[in-house]
Amino acid sequence: MTFRKLFVVTAAIAALGVAAGAAFAQTAQQKSLVDAAKARGEVGELATGYLAFRTSSSDAALTAAVEAVNAGRRQAYAQAARDTGVSVDVAAARAFETIVLPRISSGQWYRNAQGQWVQR
Repeated sequence: MTFRKLFVVTAAIAALGVAAGAAFAQTAQQKSLVDAAKARGEVGELATGYLAFRTSSSDAALTAAVEAVNAGRRQAYAQAARDTGVSVDVAAARAFETIVLPRISSGQWYRNAQGQWVQR
């Protein structure tokens, strides 16, 4: 991918408002649940641009919140992909690299492209 195309993808995603954390949670309660789970290390960011559970959870509300965030991100990545002519997977990965990863707070977790969980 050329630098220009990377820049365009990043700009398109940023314009759609993709941000770290629970940017696309449907409610304030869902955002709060996701933020708290990330702080506890139960939920982390994936290099693929989505959230995932690091530990198993039986909390239906938290599961629904993570799913809501991921659904919103998926929509934003799809729009960015259409706008820039790349795949949704490429748009999502670029969003992680350029927007999400730099905003992960100290102590929180992310899974890198090699599949390893890393604590910031």
